[in-house]
Amino acid sequence: MLSTAGATALETASEEGATLKFKRTTLNTLVDSPLYAGVHFKRVDLSPSPTDIVRLNVFGDDEKDLEISKDALEKHKNLAVEADKLYQSHHYDHYDFLLLLSSIVGGVGLEHHQSSEDGSRPNYFTEWDRGNLRSDLLPHEYTHSWNGKFRRPADLWTPNFNVPMRDDLLWVYEGMTQYWGSVLAARSGIRTAEQARYVFARVAAGFEISPGREWRPMVDTTNQPTVSQRRPVTWSSWQLGENYYTEGALIWLDADTKIRELTGDRKSLDDFAADFLSPYNGSFVTYTYTLQDIVGILNKIAPYDWMKFFQERVYSLHPAVPTDGFTRGGYKLAYSDKMPSWLTRSENAFSGADFSTSLGFSVGGQRPGAGAPADANDLGGVWWNSPAYQAGITPDMRIVSVNGKAFTAQVLRDAIIEAERSKHPIELQFRRGDEYKSFSIPYYGGLRIPTLERVDGTPARLDDILAPSKRALPAM
Repeated sequence: MLSTAGATALETASEEGATLKFKRTTLNTLVDSPLYAGVHFKRVDLSPSPTDIVRLNVFGDDEKDLEISKDALEKHKNLAVEADKLYQSHHYDHYDFLLLLSSIVGGVGLEHHQSSEDGSRPNYFTEWDRGNLRSDLLPHEYTHSWNGKFRRPADLWTPNFNVPMRDDLLWVYEGMTQYWGSVLAARSGIRTAEQARYVFARVAAGFEISPGREWRPMVDTTNQPTVSQRRPVTWSSWQLGENYYTEGALIWLDADTKIRELTGDRKSLDDFAADFLSPYNGSFVTYTYTLQDIVGILNKIAPYDWMKFFQERVYSLHPAVPTDGFTRGGYKLAYSDKMPSWLTRSENAFSGADFSTSLGFSVGGQRPGAGAPADANDLGGVWWNSPAYQAGITPDMRIVSVNGKAFTAQVLRDAIIEAERSKHPIELQFRRGDEYKSFSIPYYGGLRIPTLERVDGTPARLDDILAPSKRALPAM
């Protein structure tokens, strides 16, 4: 029983005053159906059709956080439409986003078959035009209803809750989901195409400055949740975290553009998604797969040595940054001193500020497993062999000043640009506990903001991938 200001994927049996009672259900469904309740609550309908019921349940710290603009609502409705066009099916009676907008609790992103737990900043809707680097969260968790809950790697399936899972194919379970989450965010308009390209560029740039890829193959990072129990990794650029999410996304972009190249742009990974995720439309029964199943479907769509393709990119030591998807997509990874206006607006306590590709550290941001974000001056990370690393700066410090001025992200950006011009070192002061330390960093390379630069005369396949789908909604 609960207050009516609540939401869950469980089916309601009756409502008596402020009390809800739920229908009997299986243990598996019960365990997989969390319930959110709160004083400040709003539910809006996102359903793309009368037979595909999708609801957005929003909980906030304050009533004002629940105000959803017409533009934001339309783009979240587009998400359900674009998912139907892509996956050509759904495997739930109704789907409930449980979206928590809070500076006190949250930060969660957790998939369930008929719902998802999604945490974001309190002003996610009220400052919608600021943009959000985590705006693929809802598309990502929604995709898991198909890829992860309905279709699941065979070794991740267990007959009951007493049998431990065996991690396998997480680069499909999470990596492909990360890719489709980014694509759906762009197709729905939740992200602009420019923002989507920036996120891809930022991921690739992060790999360029992560020497851990020289010793650790991507598939080995699928063991990281077991190794670290998902506690933060201090030197993640050397130890590597769960790379199978973001590197997996670049590999699936590579596969998408390869299919388009092989078929003269007649086929794409959209065709794979429809074949892979649409069987047994409406079924809740988990349908397992192996790598051979993946390769078989890909070969049916575009014959190629797909097993070798994945062996080289996933299972072999492959320190080269996986940017073939950019190249075939009509772009190349580049760097700029120009900070996009939307990126400046999107900086907040939850996202922090990123200087990893220049000085080699990030500041602020929400750490994995934490509710509230870190202090705005705390270092989020320091990159191995970067200028900051070489100077002796460590992740347990907090930045105090830049060239004698109190630190802000903009003050540091201005100092980096000035150092590029004057060739004078940047003077930084940090604090660790009660100790203050000053560093003089002779860095003159500019901001190096990652970007994808269009290559003239090449097919703009990435633009096609990020554009709204031209498919009709399936008949369901």
